[in-house]
Amino acid sequence: MARRATVIGSGPHGLAAAVALARAGYAVRVVEASGTVGGGVRTAELTLPGFRHDVCSAVHPAALSSAFFRAFGLRERIEWVVPDASYAQPLDGGRAAIAWRDLERTAAGLGRDGDAWRALVRPLTRHLDEILEYTGDQLLRVPRHPVAVARFGARVLQTGTSLDRLTFSTEEGAALLAGVLAHANAPMPSLGAAASGIFLAAHGHAGDGWAYPRGGAQRIADALVTDLEAHGGTVETGVHVTSLDGFDAGDPSRGDVLLLDTSPRLALTHPAVPPSYARAIGRYRYGPAAAKVDFALDGPVPWANPDVALAPTVHLGGTADEIAASENAVAAGRVSERPYVLSVQPSALDDSRAPEGKAVLWAYIHVPMGSTLDATELVIRQVERFAPGFRERILASSSLSAAERASYNPADIGGDILGGAFTMSQAFRRPVISRTPWRTPMRGVYLASASTPPGPGVTGMAGWLAARQVLRDAGAPASLDDLFPR
Repeated sequence: MARRATVIGSGPHGLAAAVALARAGYAVRVVEASGTVGGGVRTAELTLPGFRHDVCSAVHPAALSSAFFRAFGLRERIEWVVPDASYAQPLDGGRAAIAWRDLERTAAGLGRDGDAWRALVRPLTRHLDEILEYTGDQLLRVPRHPVAVARFGARVLQTGTSLDRLTFSTEEGAALLAGVLAHANAPMPSLGAAASGIFLAAHGHAGDGWAYPRGGAQRIADALVTDLEAHGGTVETGVHVTSLDGFDAGDPSRGDVLLLDTSPRLALTHPAVPPSYARAIGRYRYGPAAAKVDFALDGPVPWANPDVALAPTVHLGGTADEIAASENAVAAGRVSERPYVLSVQPSALDDSRAPEGKAVLWAYIHVPMGSTLDATELVIRQVERFAPGFRERILASSSLSAAERASYNPADIGGDILGGAFTMSQAFRRPVISRTPWRTPMRGVYLASASTPPGPGVTGMAGWLAARQVLRDAGAPASLDDLFPR
C-alpha cells in the first residue's frame, strides 16, 4: 500500500512539503481551512472588482534564490516582475534613497555614504549562495562555507548593535538600511532585525533583486498545486482543523504521516503529546503583529520624488531614528503616530493588477499582538507625507487588524505573520532546540511551517526540510535533485 501523508495548511511551506512527498511516491492530501489555497500567498479582489490585492505577502526577495524553488523551477513556471529598483526610502523635502539592483548605481546615489553601503553589502552579494546554504537550513551545524558565514555574522554585529550609528554619515544611507532592517518587526537595533535586514539587503543587489509574480502571489500557490495534482495529490478547502485527535499518523517507516503548516500549538492537541514537549512549545514566543490596509486608487501614487515610483517596495518611516522609534514603540506595546509603513505598489510594473489607468497599494504597519487598531488613517497620513495628493486618489480601501488577521488565519498567533518572534535565540530554538526540529515526539507528526527553520519568508524551505525529514525517517532519503531531475 502506498505511503500516505496529510498536510494541514496550504501555505507555501505546506504545499512545498506536499509536492516533495508526492514526487517521492506518497499519496498526499492537503487540507486547508480557508476557501482558497495559498496561505500567505493569496491574491484577491479586496476592494473593488478588477483590483487584485495580495492578501498577505506581496514581494518575495528570497523566493527565486530558495534551493527548493530553484529545483522546482518556479522561475520558469510563472512570470516574474524584476524591478530595476528593489526598494525605496523616501525622506522629507522630496528626497529619497533608492536601492537599485545595480549596486554601483545605489552607491553613487548615496553620495559620501556610497563606499560604506558598498562595503556593507557587496561581500554578501558576491557570496549569497554560500550564505544561503547555511541560513536556509538548520543553524545547529558547522557551515560548509565558514568565511562567507563569518562575513554575514560580522555585518549582523555591525548593524544590530550600537555600532550601527558609526556605519553611515547621511540621513539617506542610514534610512535606507533602517527601512530594510525594520522588516523583522523587532526592536532596533537588535541582532534579529540585523540578520533579517542584511539578508534582504543583499538580495536587493543580487540576481533578480526583489522580484514578484506577475498577476499576484497566488501564482506561486497555483504552480505548486498544479504540480501536486500532476503527481496524484489532492487539496481540500474549507476543512478547519482544531484538534489532531483522530488524524492518522503512525510509524514513518510505514507511512501515514501528518505535517503541520500551522502554528506549533496545533501539535499540542495531539492525544499523545509528551508534557516536556508541551512545555517547550509553550515557551516559544510570538512577536508583534501586523495591521494591513489595501487601497484601490484612481492612478499611481503621486510620490514627491519620481524615482520612488520605480520601486515596487517602498519603506515609509522617515529617518533611521524615526523608524527605530516606531519599531521600539511597538515592542513596548504602543503604536507611533508616525509608524513605519511597509508598502508595495505592484501595479507600478504589473498592469494586470488594476484596471487601465488605475493602481493598487498594499501596506501594513507593525502593532502589538492582538491589536484591534484599524491602521487606515495612520497609513494614509504617512503616504501623504511623501506623496501629497494621495488621499484624493483613493477609490476604496480594505483594512485588516491584527486581531482580525488572527481570526482569519489561526496560524498567525495574535496577528504575528512571521510564525514567531524573530530573535537570534529563536533562530536556533524554532520552535525547540533540536537538530531535527521538524520532527515532533509524536510518531508520524511533523512541523512544516515558518515556526521551524529556516523561518519566515516565501521560500518553501521549511516545508521541504520537513519532507526531507519524513523521507529520512522512512529510510528513503532523497535530495532535491532526486525529486526534481533536470
